[in-house]
Amino acid sequence: MANVNVVVPEGLLPVTVSPATTASSPMIVYPPPRGGGAPAGASIKKKCNSPIEHAGGWTHVLVESMKASSPTHLKAAAALSTAVPAVEYEIDDNSAWMIQHPSALSKFEQLMIATRGKQIVMFLDYDGTLSPIVDDPDSAFISETMRTAVKEVAKCFPTAIVSGRCRSKVYDFVKLTELYYAGSHGMDIRVPEGTKYTKKKKAVLFQPASEFLPIMNEVHKTLSEKTRTIPGAKVENNTFCVSVHFRCVDEKRWGLLVEQVRAVLKEHPELRVTQGRKVLEIRPSIKWDKGKALEFLLETLGLADCQSVVPVYIGDDRTDEDAFQVLRDRGQGIGILVSEFPKETKASYSLRNPAEVMDFLVRLVEWNRLSGTK
Repeated sequence: MANVNVVVPEGLLPVTVSPATTASSPMIVYPPPRGGGAPAGASIKKKCNSPIEHAGGWTHVLVESMKASSPTHLKAAAALSTAVPAVEYEIDDNSAWMIQHPSALSKFEQLMIATRGKQIVMFLDYDGTLSPIVDDPDSAFISETMRTAVKEVAKCFPTAIVSGRCRSKVYDFVKLTELYYAGSHGMDIRVPEGTKYTKKKKAVLFQPASEFLPIMNEVHKTLSEKTRTIPGAKVENNTFCVSVHFRCVDEKRWGLLVEQVRAVLKEHPELRVTQGRKVLEIRPSIKWDKGKALEFLLETLGLADCQSVVPVYIGDDRTDEDAFQVLRDRGQGIGILVSEFPKETKASYSLRNPAEVMDFLVRLVEWNRLSGTK
């Protein structure tokens, strides 16, 4: 394998396949870092609206995007676009994708050789990565075995949970005080006090979108009322993000749901909507995302400009692509997508589901134990 900091499948060029907890101690309200290089917290500017947000046919475009991201629609499109049976197409498509994004388990030894002598920093999404995707987002519980695996990883490496959920809710699920938590897609970050990886005596709280909190509360209340008549719709307040879940909504009603979201956004041009796994996310139009959160946490750890650090980011959602892109831009790190079917991604490796994520974490801890005894 080439001696590079971004760990990518050997001999391959990047291609894509189409088809809060409440702290008992004082918090430091941390400003965006402004260190050298491309700092995570350089001036947080308003984000430009994308065509999907305000161009003509807004509702139609977004609904079609929602359909296109559904695994069932991906398979149907594959079957219609080829003369061979759907099963054969799916096998061929998956094989090609796996060549470009091999399993992080099958390439585990290769990855560990590439990280030898370097500082690993772990970044983990929550839903679909540490816990299964479920119909009720309030029931996305982490298993005890997964919690134990994450706890053991955190003993070996700095470990952060980076989620679209509000920080307090993620902590209530995970219940591990030694972790770093970044909720609301990185817009609500808490670094605990007195960890073995930082010298800060007080906990650090960083909320780059704090001025939007009253607006987000208003939007949550309004959308909760507007979507009450749509069976299966669930509106979740994630502090600096309002999540509109449509996993349990009949597809025939997706257009109506999008119209309700659009009506609210018309009243708040300072907000934007993005799409995740069967969820629409309404959030402030600032240039901040999971990738920026990754950079901020590395800077907080004093590792932002360190050439011997290897950030490992594991996630399953579209919003995790911002973090995968940061790893590529930095020329440093390992991006692992969690997905059971092929999809476009900036990640270099893959795992199929949370069970494989747990296997990877367990092997990582064991590798660290064995390498430490040599």
